[in-house]
Amino acid sequence: MKRTIFSLPFLFLFILSLSNLFGQKTDVNTLLVNATSGEHKISKHIYGHFAEHLGRCIYGGIYVGEESSIPNIRGIRLDVLNALKEIKVPVLRWPGGCFADTYHWKDGIGPAKDRPSMVNVHWGNVTEDNSFGTHEFMDLCELLECEPYICANIGSGTVQEMAEWIEYLTSPAESPMTELRKKNGRDEPWQVKFWGLGNEVWGCGGRMDVDHYVNIGANYSAFCRSYPGNHIYKIACGGYGWRDNYEWTDILMQEGRSRIGFQAHAIHYYTSDGQKKTRYKATEFEEDGWFDVLQGTLKMEEILKQNVAIMDRYDPENKVDLIIDEWGTWHYVEEGTNPRFLYQQNSLRDAIVAALNLNIFNNFCERLYMANIAQTVNVLQAMILTKDEQIVRTPTYYVYKMFVSHHESIMLPTQLTCGDYTFGEDKIPAMNASASMDNKGKINISIVNADPEQMQNLECMVYGDKISKVSGQILTAKAINSYNDFGQAEEVAIKDFDDMQLDGDIIRLNVPSKSVVMIELN
Repeated sequence: MKRTIFSLPFLFLFILSLSNLFGQKTDVNTLLVNATSGEHKISKHIYGHFAEHLGRCIYGGIYVGEESSIPNIRGIRLDVLNALKEIKVPVLRWPGGCFADTYHWKDGIGPAKDRPSMVNVHWGNVTEDNSFGTHEFMDLCELLECEPYICANIGSGTVQEMAEWIEYLTSPAESPMTELRKKNGRDEPWQVKFWGLGNEVWGCGGRMDVDHYVNIGANYSAFCRSYPGNHIYKIACGGYGWRDNYEWTDILMQEGRSRIGFQAHAIHYYTSDGQKKTRYKATEFEEDGWFDVLQGTLKMEEILKQNVAIMDRYDPENKVDLIIDEWGTWHYVEEGTNPRFLYQQNSLRDAIVAALNLNIFNNFCERLYMANIAQTVNVLQAMILTKDEQIVRTPTYYVYKMFVSHHESIMLPTQLTCGDYTFGEDKIPAMNASASMDNKGKINISIVNADPEQMQNLECMVYGDKISKVSGQILTAKAINSYNDFGQAEEVAIKDFDDMQLDGDIIRLNVPSKSVVMIELN
């Protein structure tokens, strides 16, 4: 059976001409790319990241302190910093997550030796010394050349605490908060555009219902001031996406939009967290674990469709953005590690999950402005794993490296007609794709073959542009559970892809099983 996936409608003549070109073939997948109808930019923030005080994400992952034998700049690991620069991290969300609603920012400023310690009650009851705080986070963002995104504590914090944090960071005026900032070594204010009004307020962030949140959020928002040189972008907490809570979105858009005055609505969705009968290990699984996780992650498309439909009803002018604040895979932790540290390996399956989602995000870029994968280092679907002086770039990291070409490019409408990947009585589309055109006119097309066994023949035609040269990259491996490990040669890494040919206006590709392919058209 063939399945057709539409991201946007095509011109009738385009479809007709291609149906004539392809004739009666039914065993070839087709991808139509319209180079003349691109309207919406793929925000680079769709490729955002999330770093929480959880397990070894911050301490030992990003931050080792200035006295560490591990090479660092002001305590920030150089190897991690340089690796993250390669994937051009556009935005970094911090300090949580659940941690945000127990975090009091004034404990994390001033001389490190004078900072009080705290117990991380959400993630293992470990004691933290607050050596990584506001200044260290802002330093990290400046080194990465990315935008900071701070999630304010509205669970156990106060309106005054949040208002003073904003003033401390962004105000150029003379005041007790700015004098305190200067005393701590920073004369000029920073620019911090993105502020989250709470995290998972229906759960670890306060056990609120949506009506209560609208009231609380409106109060916090009233004191969320933009100082000269810094315009604040307020992000409202959405519902629990993986439980299909669209009522929260409806009420938030209907009642909260005018009262809170937010610029974006953020939802969370994890694959394999409370949805499936089985939670799988990160590298120990068979094809059932492969299929179930991919089937679960594809639910993201329906979640986006439903949220966008509700937002369109109340905001037809598209003034409010949709954000996926947290997303990714959630597997069993690795044996011998603290179960509350959420440390998991990262296999080819996770890379396929990342690519599937990023293609979906690209195709929803008219409304979707940001998506932050969880999490940057050593936690859940991490970009990087560390062990003492060693680091590992995960398969997911390489997907992000391949997809850099989509950042700030114009999304091109696509029509993909493909077969199914069937497992037992269930099936999912065997392929997905997205396309974009950069500011130099180059077209980049990212393609996923989710089938772990079957190569997919693909015929791709670009309408409205003449192609003279094609090049490509591929990410795949020998096994569905291949992964990169410490002290071992990488099993999953980017390689050149040339199993394709340009035949007039058609690019014919043989897309290997279980792979991500990126092709560039000139």
